[in-house]
Amino acid sequence: MNESRPTPARKKIGLVPNLIFMSRWLQLPLYLGLILAQCVYVYHFWVELSDLIGAVLGNPSSLAHILDAVAVNGALRPDKLNEQTIMLVVLALIDVVMISNLLIMVIVGGYETFVSRMNLESHPDQPEWLSHVNASVLKVKLATAIIGISSIHLLKTFINANLYDQKTLMAQTGIHLTFLLSAMAIAFCDRLMSHPEASARH
Repeated sequence: MNESRPTPARKKIGLVPNLIFMSRWLQLPLYLGLILAQCVYVYHFWVELSDLIGAVLGNPSSLAHILDAVAVNGALRPDKLNEQTIMLVVLALIDVVMISNLLIMVIVGGYETFVSRMNLESHPDQPEWLSHVNASVLKVKLATAIIGISSIHLLKTFINANLYDQKTLMAQTGIHLTFLLSAMAIAFCDRLMSHPEASARH
């Protein structure tokens, strides 16, 4: 006959520690604000996409908006939609999507890590990375997302490389490499903290 184990009594938390612990809910308005920022990005994405489709269909107003959006100082303004302009607009759309993905990681991962559990274990749409998310994993994923965003901006610059001076190109490349090295350093430090025994053997 199996004897049921008594459930341990929950230790009562003092007033001050409980107040300090409850202060984590002050972050809730911040995450709600990021959700509103996400809505702004969704609206911006559809405005850019509708202008691109309108320009393809021959709408002069949409074409003007597209050319204004991708214009670079010193560049000759084309009078029609060309492959380079389409590429720059698509890169801008990808940039919006990647920033939106970054927002989702901050909102969902940050809320789960620092505010309260969402209990999504049985949900079919639970993100794979959320099952083992913590502050270190979240930092690595955010750094990786920032590298992706920086890559898009660097590619947009290289497409119009003839319009930029060498100093600007070197500066943007250096910034991107700094992001890359920072992400590698964060990942390495996370590995050291997660597996101290394996690191000591090496």
